[in-house]
Amino acid sequence: MNSIIEYLTGMDAMSDQVIATDLLISAKTGVRNYAIALTETATSEVRMILRNQLRETIGMHEEITAYMIDNGWYHPYNAREQIQLDLKNGRIAINPSAPEVLEHGQQEV
Repeated sequence: MNSIIEYLTGMDAMSDQVIATDLLISAKTGVRNYAIALTETATSEVRMILRNQLRETIGMHEEITAYMIDNGWYHPYNAREQIQLDLKNGRIAINPSAPEVLEHGQQEV
């Protein structure tokens, strides 16, 4: 999308949020998959490699989570705020050009 159009429609900030959310979901999936693989591994060498990968993936998850919290895109300690944010993002996803979408991707909740 053209950067001017992204800015005017407020999709520039939303795109960063969508990318970060997708990356966080992928990191969560990676943590889960490495943990499962660890329980299925028979050799100590492979187990060691998987443990190292699991540690790295958990670290990446922590960094992404902190980034999203700092930007106000993730509220893991306040379910009410997270639900409101999820509802807002759902409305934007359904109709990104809705009149209630304000400048810079912000929307009234």
